[in-house]
Amino acid sequence: MSLPREQRPVAIRAALEAALAPLVLEVRDDSHKHAGHAGARDGRGHFHVRVVSRAFAGLAPLARHRRVYAALGELMQTDIHALSIDARTPEEVGLG
Repeated sequence: MSLPREQRPVAIRAALEAALAPLVLEVRDDSHKHAGHAGARDGRGHFHVRVVSRAFAGLAPLARHRRVYAALGELMQTDIHALSIDARTPEEVGLG
């Protein structure tokens, strides 16, 4: 069962914080840009996340994305239709 739209960014943030302990976390709901899109008809949203975490150290981009998807778990099935991911280590953004 999906969450009310306004609760989705909060749930995404909570899941990523719990799993990845990010130093930087931005969650943006881009669903409004996809109104009328075939994939948006099921009610799930389009989101962008920027995550800077030590948990990504030594991981290739695909493995980082898999970590984000795993952290979001059931939300990927119930609330998220599309997800754009920017996953970096602190060193890659000058925080290391």
